[in-house]
Amino acid sequence: MGEFRMTTVEEFEAATARLLETAEKVGADTWQLRVKQQTPHCKFGETGVCCRLCSMGPCRVTPKAPRGICGCDAAGIVARNYLTFTAGGAATHSDHGREICHTLHETSADGDYKVKDPAKLIRIAKEWGVETEGKDIYDLAHEMAELALLEYGKPFGTQRFLKRAPEHTQEIWAREGIEPRAIDREVSQSMHMTHMGCSSDHKALIRHALRAGLSDGWGGSMMGTEFSDVMFGTPHEIDTEANLGVMEVENVNIVVHGHDPSLSEMICEVADSKEMIEKAKAVGAKGITISGVCCTSNEVTMRRGIPMAGNFLQQENVVLTGACEAIIVDVQCIFPALGPLSKCFHTKFITTSPIAQIPGSEFIPFSPETAGRDAKKIVEMAIENFKNRKPELVHIPDQKQKATVGFSFEEIIHKLDGVTNSFVDKTGTTLPLVDCVKSGVLRGAVAMVGCNNPKVRPDVAHIGLMKKFLENDIIVITTGCSAQAAAKAGLMDKRAKDLCGAGLKRVCELADIPPVLHMGSCVDISRMMILASEIAKDSGWKISEIPVLGCAPEWMSEKAVSIGNYVVATGIDTYLGVEPYATGSKEVDELLKGGLRDWVEACFTVETDIDKLGDMMVEAIEKKREALGI
Repeated sequence: MGEFRMTTVEEFEAATARLLETAEKVGADTWQLRVKQQTPHCKFGETGVCCRLCSMGPCRVTPKAPRGICGCDAAGIVARNYLTFTAGGAATHSDHGREICHTLHETSADGDYKVKDPAKLIRIAKEWGVETEGKDIYDLAHEMAELALLEYGKPFGTQRFLKRAPEHTQEIWAREGIEPRAIDREVSQSMHMTHMGCSSDHKALIRHALRAGLSDGWGGSMMGTEFSDVMFGTPHEIDTEANLGVMEVENVNIVVHGHDPSLSEMICEVADSKEMIEKAKAVGAKGITISGVCCTSNEVTMRRGIPMAGNFLQQENVVLTGACEAIIVDVQCIFPALGPLSKCFHTKFITTSPIAQIPGSEFIPFSPETAGRDAKKIVEMAIENFKNRKPELVHIPDQKQKATVGFSFEEIIHKLDGVTNSFVDKTGTTLPLVDCVKSGVLRGAVAMVGCNNPKVRPDVAHIGLMKKFLENDIIVITTGCSAQAAAKAGLMDKRAKDLCGAGLKRVCELADIPPVLHMGSCVDISRMMILASEIAKDSGWKISEIPVLGCAPEWMSEKAVSIGNYVVATGIDTYLGVEPYATGSKEVDELLKGGLRDWVEACFTVETDIDKLGDMMVEAIEKKREALGI
């Protein structure tokens, strides 16, 4: 396989520096410049004590002015802001799931979208108590889509997928009154609670933040993941490549960016057709290269092997190469800066969703009903744009790494079945993994997720922490921009096992896996919840007892707060490298960083020194092992 070599953060930065020279040449600004213009940040905002919920203010709480005009104190203001942050994230991820359910309703045997994993559809239908015998698979798909959509607005009951959790976890949710009901109700109630003159009790507000988060993780996100698998295929191991070097100077380069796979899947399908490839050759290109940024990239890489150009803070870089014919976006995490930046090059910046309309873009509405036609129009625009390149501006950094991706929960079980005879006799369970942990071959696991954030040197936290965990025989599962950081560095190359301690290295060899497992996009953190639940059931441990931790060292978005809430509420201690906007209230800060343990058996830990954060996490895993007596 050849000698393995990681790509370092310093090499990432050198490649970016060369692209910034191009930016300066064409007069474009980038996030690096805008960070300088925006710092120092407002301390009232960073600590969460600024309230603008009514026009009597805005009010800023200080020791000299400890209450807003209405009389709300710092704890109430900080907790309200925290809940509105959570509501935004829960709404966003859950709306992604809603779009997937609508797309499922459009599937047909001769349509643009088909059911590619009928067995999974039938399995979920049985789980939900739906009769499947003798039904046409598309009739069943439409029935399930309608039931799934009702999860957003049903008047009674709780989320269907909650029953996947261990009984102990379900009992906690019921006891604490945080079982999520209809998804839209939890988001709507969040906004009602935070309206002027409603809740100002910080405990009630944070409790509902957990509930809203759970409606995302065990509701909207989980449906987004499961029904994407039904339509586009459940991911299985597949090889790909990562970093900007995946773009090809002689090809039409199309970059997909955002989060909803309904668009990107159809773009990939159309671009791979003989008709489009011939059109690309007709304008002087050798072919078409699709690559991705952010979670849309994760979606298509784990199902199709489409290469990953980069993560969140690299989205401008793909345009700065001068070789991007079109960057096509759907929703979430898209820089408005792509509008003016694309105008400095020949790049077409194409928006497709009414939810994400951005100045400076070409808006081409995309819908499941006309998906094939819409995708064809977009791909043809990109091909036609190839001849408008400015050769003097073209520079693609010579950086890329091999990566093995596609580790859905089902694929992890498949891999464990391959080593069953060495550990236990039962297949289709997590018992081989549990046995590895009990024996000490694996010390534990870290679920690393989340964004990039300029407050943290980009990617250095993800990669540095991962290396520390691997050295300590702690396996890493990852999604989102964290996954792309690992892939760019080479940590998803199976040869990276040489960076591991002896125990984890042996597991990687035995199961034939890389030491960092790509589980998908941000909504696919729901896969991690399923994995933790099954480990708990198979081991007899509570989820909070498993030597597993959550980590988001570079988080930045509302979605990340929602995710953090549902991971903690599921019983998994979660470690952050960026402070939530909550330090302005001692009561809220202490609740998030300790008090939540009395409610849900887990809480947040925040440490901005990444080396210290890693040491704390290794120590925490060892303490969990000690508590279990293993």
